[in-house]
Amino acid sequence: MRRLRIFQSLWAMQPHDQSGEMLPLDRVAGMVADAGYAGLAIDLGAADIEVAHAVRPHLAREGLTPLIVAFPRSVESLRDTLKMAVDFGSPYVNVVGQVFPLTVEGAIPVIRRWIEMSDEIGMPIHFETHRNCITNDLFSTLSLLDAVPEMRLAADLSHYIVDREFKLPLADWERGLLSRCLSRSDSFQGRVASRQQIQLQIGFAQHAKWVTLFESFWAEGFADWRARNDTGDLVFLCELGPPEYAMTGADGRELSDRWSEARTLMATAEALWADLGGDG
Repeated sequence: MRRLRIFQSLWAMQPHDQSGEMLPLDRVAGMVADAGYAGLAIDLGAADIEVAHAVRPHLAREGLTPLIVAFPRSVESLRDTLKMAVDFGSPYVNVVGQVFPLTVEGAIPVIRRWIEMSDEIGMPIHFETHRNCITNDLFSTLSLLDAVPEMRLAADLSHYIVDREFKLPLADWERGLLSRCLSRSDSFQGRVASRQQIQLQIGFAQHAKWVTLFESFWAEGFADWRARNDTGDLVFLCELGPPEYAMTGADGRELSDRWSEARTLMATAEALWADLGGDG
């Protein structure tokens, strides 16, 4: 059986909306569960190990699955995070590697060693397409995918739309580069970007063309994943970050309600999945 499981990000919940209120962890877990999410991603780049352990009992109480997002600053430091993820029951570890050599040739042994660790410990890893890390650039990431066939991605293409400053409409060859990433992705993240901004307000009319683009990415990625997998869970992570990811006005107040937008993203992902046949 194939299932779509939609997660929310703890980072995105602190604060979760325009009020700027920092909710206690028990209320965050309750809100996420009540909204229908399957789990909560614990971003170790935005929170420390103590926060991860503090939120854990609240996730268990609410029936939420934890998802560990790692930012390893050395090759060996990922090992302890993988062991932690096994203990937490994370379905995989989302890796945003803070070891990033200047050349593809230098990055290949780092990627291979992290994959070896994953196999040794028995915890799958997905390398997130993310700026300021080992997958910083689309072109170098594509070269890594060619060099390391077992490398799997967590597709957050918002980073590459900004990184390469893609214009609309995408040329066929540009879309083809992004499709190569989607075909190697085993999880997906929900954020909409433009060539200038990493995170757009999805309900603003002027951003509709970018929303349409990202919906097409997710539909393509979901379909490709289904073609490769007869069983298993596909994770879609809603990750609308707080300021300074979220844009603010002169008063410092966010321009849109991210908590509402995250639920819109959840509904979008569910609809795209249903169009492809849904669970089963």
